[in-house]
Amino acid sequence: MLPFYLLTFAAIIQAHSQLLPGSCNFESNTCGYTSDADFTSWTLHRDGRYVAVDAVMSNDQDDEIGADTEMQRETTGVLLSPALEQGEWSCLRLVYQITGSGSLEVLQRTEGKSFDRPLWSSQEPSDSWVISSMDLQNNTEPYRVVIEGKPGQTAGSSVAIFEIHISPGYCLECDFEESHLCGYSNQWNANVNWYVGGGGVQLLHNNMPIDHTYNNRTGHFMYVDSIYAKTFKEVAKLVSPLTTVPMSGCLSFQYQRSEERGNLFSVFTRDRLGQYQELWRAGPEIQSDWSGTLGEWIPVQVDLKAPYSVQVVFEVAFNSPRGGRVAVDDISFSSEFCSTDTEPTFDPSIASCDFESGFCQYTQDQVMGSLWRRVSVKPNIFRNGDHTTGAGSFLLAHSQLGPSSGYVSRVIGPTLPGNMKFCLRFYFSLRGFNQTDQALAVYLQQSSGQEKIWTLGEKSRGIWVATDMTFQTSQPAKVVFVSTCRSFWDCGSVALDDIIVSLGDCELAAGLLTSSLPGHCDFEGGMCGYIQDKQNDAADWEWRRGPTPTSYTGPRGDHTTGLGYYLHMEASPMLPGQSVRLLSRPLRGSRGPQCLRFYYHMYGSGTGQLSVHLNNNGEDVLLWQRSGEQSIAWLRATVEYQSDRQHQIVFEATRGSSVRSDIAIDDIILESGPCPEAEIRATVGTSNEIE
Repeated sequence: MLPFYLLTFAAIIQAHSQLLPGSCNFESNTCGYTSDADFTSWTLHRDGRYVAVDAVMSNDQDDEIGADTEMQRETTGVLLSPALEQGEWSCLRLVYQITGSGSLEVLQRTEGKSFDRPLWSSQEPSDSWVISSMDLQNNTEPYRVVIEGKPGQTAGSSVAIFEIHISPGYCLECDFEESHLCGYSNQWNANVNWYVGGGGVQLLHNNMPIDHTYNNRTGHFMYVDSIYAKTFKEVAKLVSPLTTVPMSGCLSFQYQRSEERGNLFSVFTRDRLGQYQELWRAGPEIQSDWSGTLGEWIPVQVDLKAPYSVQVVFEVAFNSPRGGRVAVDDISFSSEFCSTDTEPTFDPSIASCDFESGFCQYTQDQVMGSLWRRVSVKPNIFRNGDHTTGAGSFLLAHSQLGPSSGYVSRVIGPTLPGNMKFCLRFYFSLRGFNQTDQALAVYLQQSSGQEKIWTLGEKSRGIWVATDMTFQTSQPAKVVFVSTCRSFWDCGSVALDDIIVSLGDCELAAGLLTSSLPGHCDFEGGMCGYIQDKQNDAADWEWRRGPTPTSYTGPRGDHTTGLGYYLHMEASPMLPGQSVRLLSRPLRGSRGPQCLRFYYHMYGSGTGQLSVHLNNNGEDVLLWQRSGEQSIAWLRATVEYQSDRQHQIVFEATRGSSVRSDIAIDDIILESGPCPEAEIRATVGTSNEIE
């Protein structure tokens, strides 16, 4: 047995030699990882070889990692890696456990940027160690891995990390030579399951194949056997870790298969919603049965397009205990497609449009009925402007005085490829219309005809309302927006703006919206870490949905969806000149410029003042300010600033002369880098005004 152990040890050493800086097993030290002194300390446990942050204080026998416990502000531990310089794509695998309740988040911190980029997070407690994988994209600048653990408030809750592995390549890749199996897992079935084969140990059979990686019996692979299948269509699934970044390229693997008539071997992708899409299916192949000479490994290459998070599922279905076996080894991935003939991943942004610079790639049906008009409205107190900026352009279909009794207006989008799933999101605003069922509808136009995929059901008037829908194209198709009016006296007008098309189901796209990104807040789920200034103001910003209590002031709905939440200053209980202040969380300084965007609403005859300040060590520096009534619409503000020290952004609203002085803010976006020049120079359009 000595040669077996030596070979196994050599294989493990070879695998571990691939680990990159930033990896750590916490056996005797923390490998350069340190606790952020502003938070609770992570503790290195001597006996268990792991680091943890607990809801209660640890015992005195444990070593704290470089932080003073007296500086604890809350039960949040932030663990910082040493500075890492890895230009090539790599994979971070984390072995962790959440006990009781709590959360764990991994972020990437790049020098000179105020915000950390989220890589992965979990709130799922477990009774044992769990492995999770996340891809680290090519990075030309040094960065640190930030691990944020938050144990719950229940007694005994803790968040622990056992190992951190950073290895070159993609997280989908695996040769199954290490015990963690690269995060691949077997989806348990009562009768048929994937097992680790090789390693010189034959549990069930003495005629197992030779490992592909090392071409010997000591290497490892994954296999599934039908010997325990009891019912028709027994299914075994080997599931990859979830991809964490958009990926497209060539997925390669090796497989062996016996008794091809008794099993069905397929590879699928599975998204977060559990929806499957087939990538590949094994066909008939000529190879020896494993019961005779060992078969040869068969290479497979298949194109993978994953614009959102997916798992790769290797699935084998058996129809009897004599269905044979299937083995898989050496899964790899390349960012280049398998064939030069493969079309690149479709860019859905060609079908998106905010109508600020024209119709984009949308066209009109010149034959049928009246046309949609591209119009703009100057900020005013009577009529709403566009959704994009409050002062830009949008499309309008409405009846005009003329001989015809009604109209049909159609605007047609660019061609979308077939056999794909899309999410369509847009904003509409309705005025008039006694009957709304024909006011606005969306059709999918294909060569075989057109299909209605959405019709107006929302009766809200005069505000921009967001809607989204998921649709599937079986063949190349176009999205068509149609507004119909049968009778002049029954019609009003319908406005359309900010069309966004993305790949995949809308529930998947929802995770990519701005509110989930650092520095972005739409207030739909709360305050996003913004806090009230309890020392220097007279009242608080209020979190509200729908119109404000006082008439002729404040918004009728939020900017994000029209039906969601925003923050506002309620002027009624305040005295003239009193103010409310909202503080961002402390932001790291940056060598370069920062861009702040937000939407504000200042409508009411007694409106006071809204200002934005940069707070450094208690001193306010004015960045932006507006006074008096501005518009009945939500207006966009864009502010570029620079600060090389830690700072906070302050939103301050001051009550005006009367109760009609409500001020609101929504959809705050803070990003590193300069603001787009087009936004800074944005001016109010004057052509085709509605007034």
